[in-house]
Amino acid sequence: MPSVKNMAKEILVLKHIGVEGPGGIGDFFMDTTWDLKTVDLVKGEVLPGSLKNTGAVISLGGPMNVYEEDKYPFLREEIIFLQRAVKEEVPILGICLGAQLLARACGAKVIKAPVKEIGWCRIILTEQGREDYLFTALPKEFDMFQWHEDTFEIPQGAVRLAGSGPCPNQAFRVGKNAYGLQFHAEVNPEMVESWIEKYAPDGAPVPDMLIESYKRKRALEKYTSILCLNFARIIAARN
Repeated sequence: MPSVKNMAKEILVLKHIGVEGPGGIGDFFMDTTWDLKTVDLVKGEVLPGSLKNTGAVISLGGPMNVYEEDKYPFLREEIIFLQRAVKEEVPILGICLGAQLLARACGAKVIKAPVKEIGWCRIILTEQGREDYLFTALPKEFDMFQWHEDTFEIPQGAVRLAGSGPCPNQAFRVGKNAYGLQFHAEVNPEMVESWIEKYAPDGAPVPDMLIESYKRKRALEKYTSILCLNFARIIAARN
């Protein structure tokens, strides 16, 4: 694991709802010398006023839409916070809603996707994605879990890193170290089961989706570990 001697030791995890925690990403960083600090925004916990001690920011998913700022005022506060983190070049990993918030913070539109992606989906890296440090050692195509109805445009000046058949924008990088991932690299089968209980719409292929998640568990753990190791090295290089 990367050494964090003389480095900012805190990784800030921004949480938007109880059932969407850091999952496998949290497990990875719990085994490093970084401290994970969760800010539960939906419970009214406050974002820090300074990023001085923050080594990275991980913004998780949630069922709310980015444009529901009136209903969820913390979304507006988080967008401003992410703008500051981007400006200060703090490494960012935005997942699903977190990616959409990062895109919005960088001036891009977040809109309804052509279709709702729910379940397992093939992610295809672009040429730039295959060369990006975050995806080092990953195959150029791999399957990840999805649960979203919105999509983001790529911010001006950002690099598009991955897409899928239904949604061409699945990952992007802003600057050197701020990443948005539409797919859920943090998920595990237990999380999928809890999401089904909370979110599953009528007609969703629930049994197949859960069985498929258990079948793919080892492959997902491998991909998540690779992504996390690459992101940890990005954090270490910046700090």
